[in-house]
Amino acid sequence: MGQLEIPIASIVYVDTAILIYSIERFPDYFPLLEPMWKQLQKSEIRVITSELTLMETLVMPMRNQHKDLIERYEALLLSSEISLIPVSQTILKQAANIRSTTNIRTPDAIHAATALNLGCTIFLTNDSGLRNLPSLPVVILKDLIT
Repeated sequence: MGQLEIPIASIVYVDTAILIYSIERFPDYFPLLEPMWKQLQKSEIRVITSELTLMETLVMPMRNQHKDLIERYEALLLSSEISLIPVSQTILKQAANIRSTTNIRTPDAIHAATALNLGCTIFLTNDSGLRNLPSLPVVILKDLIT
């Protein structure tokens, strides 16, 4: 298994899948992600995501009435540790531009636009389709598993 190396002072955008792997401790991915969360706790890096992530992560726990999981997602996403970025008109316009020039789906375009708008140095995902945006510094988690 490879290693996720995040330089100190990085601004790391995490998409929904990364939060799911982390909160639910997916055995294939959590060991790769745990050092990043430790870096965040030591204030070595900044982690951001879109408000859209809050909605996306809560769907299944709400559907399954899994209150503990809902509380865990909310505790992390609404904490001061992670910057939860509002979906603004600026971000929506940039997402529309991304959609107009690529095959990226709307939620992913919103995530990408948010990261680009905030100058993220790493966009952490497991969606290889996001490689189609050359200006986005994408790291695909599954590529680190060998």
